[in-house]
Amino acid sequence: MDAKIQPLVSFIITAYNIPVVMLRECLESITNLSLSVSEREIIVIDDGSDFSPVNELIEMAPDIIFLRQPNQGLSAARNVGLKIATGEFIQFVDGDDFLINAPYEHCLDIVRYQEPVDMVMFHFSQSKEEPTDFSFSGPVSGEQYMSNENLRASACCYIFRKDRLDGLRFTPGIFHEDEEFTPQLVLKMHNIYTTEAKAYYYRKRKGSIMHSEDKEENRKRLSDMVKVILHLRNIAETSDAARKTSMERRVAQLSMDFLINVIRMTKSRRQLNKAIDLLKQHDLYPLPDENYTKEYTIFRYMIQKKAGQLILIAAL
Repeated sequence: MDAKIQPLVSFIITAYNIPVVMLRECLESITNLSLSVSEREIIVIDDGSDFSPVNELIEMAPDIIFLRQPNQGLSAARNVGLKIATGEFIQFVDGDDFLINAPYEHCLDIVRYQEPVDMVMFHFSQSKEEPTDFSFSGPVSGEQYMSNENLRASACCYIFRKDRLDGLRFTPGIFHEDEEFTPQLVLKMHNIYTTEAKAYYYRKRKGSIMHSEDKEENRKRLSDMVKVILHLRNIAETSDAARKTSMERRVAQLSMDFLINVIRMTKSRRQLNKAIDLLKQHDLYPLPDENYTKEYTIFRYMIQKKAGQLILIAAL
């Protein structure tokens, strides 16, 4: 009996109470790619939806793997997908989003024809159709990339080699799971290619976890962000010099993002000062005096001055 051919890419799709029409669009964006059935593996994790969409979608492609679990959150659902995925590369897709055909085919070509490849980084779009930017650069190591560039947090903006994970998984039960996962993932990669192609359609959907107005949820969101920052800082402190420099840049960026989120969510100078005091307790404030980006440099200057804080509160 012939051995089963290893798929080139495992697509891990997570879904929770997503309209069937959106999930169908997501699946069709994968089945319409140039990958043959043997080159792709499609895994759909239904994270305890009120109504299972399996019966309405199974006819789309008999090779799709559907799994249904009690509601445990995005991290747990993705971890299940990683556990059973057999592809050489992994692509996460949220069930209410989809891949944009031509730009994503360009990313697949990089995977197919460049050697060696551990990861391809691309961009997301809120337009359903995008011209294809056929340029790309690389390879660079994860340390090189993170020392000079800001990461896109979403794990959906990367195709990556599965065997580089080395046991890395998402932390269940927290917000900002991508912020914690992605820097660790990138640092595990030796050969990264980047492209300006906008290959992933990200849909802003009312009621999604990223756009909640629930105050308790937002408090947990901010608390979890601090936990993520401290975890990444601990990784930096136990890493070699190159990885430490890379992760420290990411920690500084996330510390800035934390303060920005406090301003946006609370519009309160008192809450902002409490957040600054919290960062001070962990030696994360003042923000490092580094010229990471123009935005970072301006924000660092303004947040240290009372007048600058008032301007930020009014502007953000």
